[in-house]
Amino acid sequence: MADVTLRGMTWAHSRGFDPMVATSAAYAAAHPGVTITWEQRSLQAFADQPIGTMADSYDLIVIDHPHVGEVARAGLLVDLNGVGCGPQMAALAAGSVGHSHPSYQFDAGQWALAIDTATPVACFRPDRIGTPPRLWAQVLDLARAGQVGFALVPINALMTFMGIARNLGLPLAEGDELLPQADTLRVLDLMAEVVARMDPRCLTLDPIGIYEWMGRTADAPGYSPFGYGYTNYSRAGYCPYPLQFTDAPGIARDDLSGTVLGGTGIAVSSRCAARDVAVDYAFWIAGAQCQKGLYFASGGQPGHAAAWEDDACNAASRDFFRATRATLEGAWLRPRHDGYMAFQDKAGDVVHACLRAEVAPPQAAVLMNTLWRESRG
Repeated sequence: MADVTLRGMTWAHSRGFDPMVATSAAYAAAHPGVTITWEQRSLQAFADQPIGTMADSYDLIVIDHPHVGEVARAGLLVDLNGVGCGPQMAALAAGSVGHSHPSYQFDAGQWALAIDTATPVACFRPDRIGTPPRLWAQVLDLARAGQVGFALVPINALMTFMGIARNLGLPLAEGDELLPQADTLRVLDLMAEVVARMDPRCLTLDPIGIYEWMGRTADAPGYSPFGYGYTNYSRAGYCPYPLQFTDAPGIARDDLSGTVLGGTGIAVSSRCAARDVAVDYAFWIAGAQCQKGLYFASGGQPGHAAAWEDDACNAASRDFFRATRATLEGAWLRPRHDGYMAFQDKAGDVVHACLRAEVAPPQAAVLMNTLWRESRG
């Protein structure tokens, strides 16, 4: 076989970049003549950047599942259902944690393979907090004591809004309205109540920023109720104050369902000239052995149940996987239609402006419903 060089794009954090580099080196060692190089983009660009601009330049792309409606219509990525890997695909489906694997399915295609999974979960500083809250009322008690902070940049503000609505059993994204106005006002009021008791910097931080603050600053808040989990911050030696992750709290009752599924999948560009090699690497990195072995050991947060159930993975992460599994299994799969990404970007700004008291809640409700209808064409 002639030498093959593949270019990949992932996101800029040790969790997103380091395992891609490590697994690519291992794959190249086992396949002489193959070289896989990786570049990285910021977390915000990861959420926002159109897949088309990357599919022209990269062979392998780490993507977020809400993009799949866009890519399915445009033919930007290889449909992995059609590459002759039926048994491997069935094994990945059987090993899905929650909706992680099916989140990359759209219009009968499989547009990526889950390699990383996450949902908003709670975390706390064991040196500051004893038993973490199970109910929202207890979260507010901690907030009054100055012990609560969580990520509320626009995208995370919207994910929190959606997660609270889903946890309350409200009819989110079920028709022509994102949410009825009265329900929107109820959720925004809950959010505003806790925001008023938190450090304003939370409105400027993504989950990485919150965990950096909590994990590296002695007097940071001791508890975060919602934030996409990062096993890195629970591992020995990663930060001075290791974080303990646990299931998210319920809003009205002890029920942790409804958080909004995140994570990443590995996709192959339809323009890739060495498609067979790229596909083979993708299935290997998504498989059980790599996921619970090299992928986790090199800083990744696996999307395969084999890692979530593995004793070694849990021992190295303060039981991260077992302690948050129930929240992930109950996570909501957000809309993925072509047009959703534009809605997500703009609606996050609306929720954020409302929390900053720059947009009144009734106006925010109208704006979000308008944006939702526009996204559906």
